[in-house]
Amino acid sequence: MIYASPVSNDLPGLLARLTVALPPGRLVRGDHGDDEEPALWVSDEPATPDVWRTLQAEHPGSGLYPLLLDTLWNDTHRPWDEGELWPATMSAPGDHDPDVVLRQWWASYARRTEAATTPFTRRWPGLAAPGDVSTDPDRLAARCAGELLRINPKQRIGLVAAARGSDALAACGWQGPGNHENDTGVIAAVVRSWEDRFGVRVIGLGYADLDVSVAAAPSRHADAMRIAAEHFAFCPDNVLQGSGRLIRYAHDLVDAEIWHFWWD
Repeated sequence: MIYASPVSNDLPGLLARLTVALPPGRLVRGDHGDDEEPALWVSDEPATPDVWRTLQAEHPGSGLYPLLLDTLWNDTHRPWDEGELWPATMSAPGDHDPDVVLRQWWASYARRTEAATTPFTRRWPGLAAPGDVSTDPDRLAARCAGELLRINPKQRIGLVAAARGSDALAACGWQGPGNHENDTGVIAAVVRSWEDRFGVRVIGLGYADLDVSVAAAPSRHADAMRIAAEHFAFCPDNVLQGSGRLIRYAHDLVDAEIWHFWWD
């Protein structure tokens, strides 16, 4: 669910007014110290699909956006238990034009890897056209969250005071894309555009991973190519450390209901 206007950033207050029971958990503050407002609430134990669906359904009234939280593969305390979060340093997603942002990233990476970006090479192809949202985005997100939990049942649940999933990325101070972009507000601006154009919903975060559901996935390779170009600019590692070519990467986007991103 996406709000038209911001919600309160009073996370403790929103939690106190929540009308459904939460599993055991705690508030986590960012690296700025104890004086900083809590960045998010994190459960102590792994999430279940039912809990995620319940909290997702409550979001329009609660203002608390649910996330599945994974950890660093060799340290299950990072980043959430260690508070490796910097909400105070993130800009507002609405302050950035996604086309400008993606164009700048494309210019930086495409000139070094022209073979990977064929047929576009150095020329930024522009934003992909909006998709046909024929599936309810929130219902699909709930189903995809269940699938991600089936694959990785150790994921916990987090709650962030945010109007939409893209806002939650910056609001909690997540630093996952830090080797590509230090300001997660800029990353969130692109995700916000995908929410609007493709019915995307943010489902889960890892140490440097992002999972979103896609209600308007491309059904043709030609349409997927334009989206693949956006993915390359947004997360070059998806292509360069995967298939190596946009043309091959785009095949995996056709009818894909989940987009996964990983920054090295």
